[in-house]
Amino acid sequence: MDQALLTLLQQVDTPTVCNAIEVAQGKRGFSAFTRGTMQASDPQAAAIVGYARTAKISAQRASDDPVDEVKARRMAYYKYMSDGVRPSIAVVEDTDFPDCVGAFWGEINTTVHKGFGVHGALTNGVMRDLGDLPAGFPVIAGSIGPSHAFVHVTEIGMPVTVFGLVVKDGDLVHADRHGALVIPADVIDQLHDAITALLATEKLVLEPARADGFDYDAFEKAWSAFEAART
Repeated sequence: MDQALLTLLQQVDTPTVCNAIEVAQGKRGFSAFTRGTMQASDPQAAAIVGYARTAKISAQRASDDPVDEVKARRMAYYKYMSDGVRPSIAVVEDTDFPDCVGAFWGEINTTVHKGFGVHGALTNGVMRDLGDLPAGFPVIAGSIGPSHAFVHVTEIGMPVTVFGLVVKDGDLVHADRHGALVIPADVIDQLHDAITALLATEKLVLEPARADGFDYDAFEKAWSAFEAART
């Protein structure tokens, strides 16, 4: 991913990327996106764009594994998150879902991950400390809660599922307050042009609709130009 594409992806929202992927693919039906309503730690934050670093957690009860093994896995998780291709995004599945109780993402964990150079987090689990999370590290989560309960890492680096979206280690993820998606590898080279073309095409309707004196006749003309540009 070149810098021009990264910059553009950070400037547009996830619905725009969904549409642009279909432009690049030349058809409707792209389906690698989350389902359901997610919570954004900072709804005004720019989109998170990065290569996935994946893990699974649980919090309803303490791990049955020996304490030393739990501690070693925790440190292996942090080493894993500190490594890898940048930009990166932490994608963490809470296996207690939909009954998640323990916040993995709070002030300490977000600050540590940001220090590692991770750009944000996507999870079906819980977040907390909303007034104390570091700027520039958005969290898109399944819920908000007060406690960490018995939260602990169970697996590292495997495919995970967050709100119906399957994410593998190294997948290119785009996420914001609308949810998240995985950008198919085969459209990356076309995506910059697809986003640019999409934004230009949308202006054919949006600019007349925002102008004074807009009426049905103006809409009909604008929509005709819009549809012609999409074919």
